Amino acid sequence: MNPTRRTVLLAATAATMLPSSRATAAPRSAAALQPYASYWYPDSLPSGSPGTGITWRSLKSWRAADDPDLAFNAASVPLATRFTPTPANATARSGQARIQSLVSFGPTSSNPSQGSATADYYAFGHWAYVDELVFWGGSSGEGLILAPNAPIVDAAHRHGVPVLGNIFLPPVAYGGQLRWTRDLVQKDAAGRYPLAERLVAVAAAYGFDGWFVNAETGGGDSVLGAAMLGFVRELKSLAAARGQRVTWYDSMTVNGAVSWQGALNGSNQAFFEAADDMFVDFRWTASSLASSGTRADQLGRSRYELWAGVDMEASGWNKSVNWDAIVPSGRAHVTSLGLYRPEWTRNQLPSPRTPEDFHAADDHFWSGRSLDPSRPDATDSWRAPAVSVADRSTVASLPFASVFNTGHGLRWYEEGAVTSDTPWNHLGLQDRMPSRQWVVRTEGGGTRPAVGFDFADAWRGGSSVLVEGELDAPTVVDVYATRLPIGVDTVVELTHRTDAGAVNVELAVATAEPGVPGTTPPYSYLPVNSVNGGLAGDSVNGWQTATVRLTGLTGTIHALGVRLTATEGPVKWRLGGIAVRDAVETPAPPTGLRVTAASGGDLRLAWNPAPGAVRHHTLHRVLPDGARRFLGGTCQNGYFLGGLQPEQGERAARFELRAVGELYTSSAPVTLTHPW
Repeated sequence: MNPTRRTVLLAATAATMLPSSRATAAPRSAAALQPYASYWYPDSLPSGSPGTGITWRSLKSWRAADDPDLAFNAASVPLATRFTPTPANATARSGQARIQSLVSFGPTSSNPSQGSATADYYAFGHWAYVDELVFWGGSSGEGLILAPNAPIVDAAHRHGVPVLGNIFLPPVAYGGQLRWTRDLVQKDAAGRYPLAERLVAVAAAYGFDGWFVNAETGGGDSVLGAAMLGFVRELKSLAAARGQRVTWYDSMTVNGAVSWQGALNGSNQAFFEAADDMFVDFRWTASSLASSGTRADQLGRSRYELWAGVDMEASGWNKSVNWDAIVPSGRAHVTSLGLYRPEWTRNQLPSPRTPEDFHAADDHFWSGRSLDPSRPDATDSWRAPAVSVADRSTVASLPFASVFNTGHGLRWYEEGAVTSDTPWNHLGLQDRMPSRQWVVRTEGGGTRPAVGFDFADAWRGGSSVLVEGELDAPTVVDVYATRLPIGVDTVVELTHRTDAGAVNVELAVATAEPGVPGTTPPYSYLPVNSVNGGLAGDSVNGWQTATVRLTGLTGTIHALGVRLTATEGPVKWRLGGIAVRDAVETPAPPTGLRVTAASGGDLRLAWNPAPGAVRHHTLHRVLPDGARRFLGGTCQNGYFLGGLQPEQGERAARFELRAVGELYTSSAPVTLTHPW
């Protein structure tokens, strides 16, 4: 990547270093117990000693059996299959431009494996527009090869998005050393590339989907260029055999020199042909992208395997971009789109920033100034992804449930009650997000209410969907695009609460697609409750759960939403959960909960997975008075607890671990007592 791109990343890394994460002998210090996302050099390490909080490792010496943090870093959610509903607007297209997103979720070193105790996090939720995510990072002083941490992979996979680790060979001006490039492409006695095999093994063990190769260290020659090409070919061959992918970044050319082309041309064509796709450097022009697309066509490759890079890091939606060079509105898209550092939406916010601030900014970035993918603002100079790219969904099998958990929060809620008041983030706990944030349809030109994620209250997790406004006309909020089969026992459960005003709630169900992009699904409306409660249902902490039978409907559910009709306003109404099921399913409990390492109040826990489908696990502490305090959740079979303290008079800590199913039903607990 252009050397000027390095500055912010390196500064952020230096500012957030924490104590070292790697020691293997017991007993271990608290710092050694905390697991972090993994990073390596190809083989040889820098001279001198690593800085505080940094551990230098060689990828060549890595073995899964010797990786002390593998249980914390290995993703567990398989890559879901996606489908494309009828686009939400007339300009979004399927089968043309796609989006690759290059995101730095945290520093290279000391990036926690399983979330942390802050809600200030890039809890990305617009997965419907992304086709490939790159776990961006790396620096000459820490490590050059990054494996994405498990929560990010689990969240992406739940939405059908593959995740790539990053191989970054930095420019000399930023500490790059050509020996690291030579290390990467070294051959063994049989003429094979051992680090290609090792990279594929890492991705397989950690459960992610391949590698982004970014070779920017200058000074190479044609011999090195040929070695790099051979390496990429072997990496691609080995990766394809394991269902993995390889993206090449437009940096090193076939003669071994680093020269960013801003195009697919003779200088980098061989690398494009060796890889699955290529990120085209920011130096592109309208003519260079046009010629690149033509060249891809001539090679028998899709032009949409080229990601035209757009740098979001400094100015986000304020950046001036020649959008018609990539995604013109009046003709076929030219190439795909590569967004570099779209986490600008979080980073540009002044501190202290709230989760609501972040999601409002991210909605603007991905949906546009109108905040409604079905009604793009034609005067907006920012061409949001929703304007050009059709959204996708993975909600295609039963049971399906969502509590609209975004993967971070100010507190943790269970059935409307706060069971932890500690801020948190853990993207692996994120639900499948609504793909269109937020399509709102008001009858007769009524005033559009504000719709978005809210963190002041929730049914489960950390967030709910809040609809707030006058509601001066019946209003439909699209919630999910689906492909859910309707059987004789299929029901929809809706958990909701009215905080202000009075509103009649109906479930909107469409059993077919709209005939034309940008039009309303052919909804049927089924009663959920009258203004004052009406239908029978559970009520807990003000939340009501109603079970709606799909009377008279057959076939497949294509869209789910809610229709709200106010009888008294203004209205504040929350959607806390939705579930579609044929039967209630409860998972079996895990077994063998145990402490694998301890240092004071810092513990590593492990357990044996329960048989059958498990969405995630929750861990609680049972206090001396019998109350349960939420400690954390994970999709993995191990968890780190840090900073625990004994309660007054307590001689041992008591823990409960539960498996949680797709319907948010919990297993019986498995318990553990740990003496202080």
